[in-house]
Formats: sequence, structure tokens, C-alpha cells
Amino acid sequence: MTGNHAIPNPNDLFPNPYGTSIVLKNAITPSIQAGEYPSYDDSESPAASERRNALFNRPEFGDRRIIGRFCSSAAGVQFIMGPANHRISSVTTYPFHIFGGLWEENTPPHMDQLPRKGDIVVGNDVWIGREAVILPGVTIGDGAIVAARSVVCRDVPPYTVAGGNPVQVRKKRFDDHMIRLLEEVRWWDLPPQELVELLPVLCSPDLEQVRHLLQAMVDSRA
Repeated sequence: MTGNHAIPNPNDLFPNPYGTSIVLKNAITPSIQAGEYPSYDDSESPAASERRNALFNRPEFGDRRIIGRFCSSAAGVQFIMGPANHRISSVTTYPFHIFGGLWEENTPPHMDQLPRKGDIVVGNDVWIGREAVILPGVTIGDGAIVAARSVVCRDVPPYTVAGGNPVQVRKKRFDDHMIRLLEEVRWWDLPPQELVELLPVLCSPDLEQVRHLLQAMVDSRA
């Protein structure tokens, strides 16, 4: 395909004509892993997403931010990486070591004492609302929605709507049968042309018709 009838290129930094949304994987370092087409929207400086939104990202610490395919992050979403933490195993949390001099000589290496929460993992087709904060070690499941300005300090199950500080699950997006079909179909893994053909189904508000079509896809793979 060519021209206006082309499939958007996942290797373009700005895939839309507005210049406010980027394909996140084209603006990040290896310590942050992203699949095809995760987007970040910011009217001021979308290409600076790593500096502005992945805070305390220190590759030498070893934790990662892993983002699946077709995720949407609104402006101001912040991922707090593990080195943002402080030592909590002693009577003081103050980071004396990082100031150097005699303080450094008389304290253990700073990063060796930090609690390790693990990677931040965001599944596929996740929508994270404006100015949400994602803390170290959490997993946000496929198809989840995180409300604006939420503080995500615990895992968010797939296909749920979650919000608040601390984040709480508010409801499931669909019934269990629909969720199971979506998890089996895994539309985000389809080849580009097959995905194009499925787009009318994925964007349809007629969920019962969508259910039948997804079930047919699952049956055809059996």
C-alpha cells in the first residue's frame, strides 16, 4: 500500500498528522521495551517521553519498563522506576552515600540497599489516563483502563477499569466470556493486513456481534 492508503509505519516516530502522538518504541532506550504501536500523546514535547515520563531510569539498577502493543498513554503519565526508592531496612531512609566524601566512605553503596520491586509491565491494548503514576513492580493486564491521575501501586487485572489513589478496580469492562475470547484471539498479534480487515469488528459498538465474530475466529483455530 502507498500514500493515504498505507498501513501506518510502526517505525515512524510521528505516525499521525497532528504531531502530538509518537510510537513510543522509537523514542526509548533498551532498558525500556515496547511492542508495536504503543502511543504517547503530549502537545508540548512527545518525543521527550523517556526523560519526562520514565523517572529515575537507571539501566544499571536492572529493572525495566515493558509495554505491550497498541497501548495508549495520555500526557503526563509517569513511570516511577526502582531507583526512585529509598532504603527502608534501616532506621533512616536518608541517602547519605550519594553525597560523597566521608558520608560515602562510611555507608554501603546506595543502589545495593534499595528495595527491588521488579519490572513495570504494561500489557497490550492498555489505556492509561492523563497524569497517572505507575509505581515499580506493578503489572497492568491486557485491555485494562487506568483512570486519569491514578496512583498504580498494585496490579491491575486484564480488561478492568481501575482508578484512584491507591488504585482500585472499579469494574470489569466485559463479561468473563468476552474477556476469554479477547485473550484467545490476541488481535494485537495479527499480521498487519489481517488486522486491517478486523478493524471494523474491533471498533464496533455492537458487542454481541463482536462476540459472535470473535467466537468464530476462536473456533476456526481449533
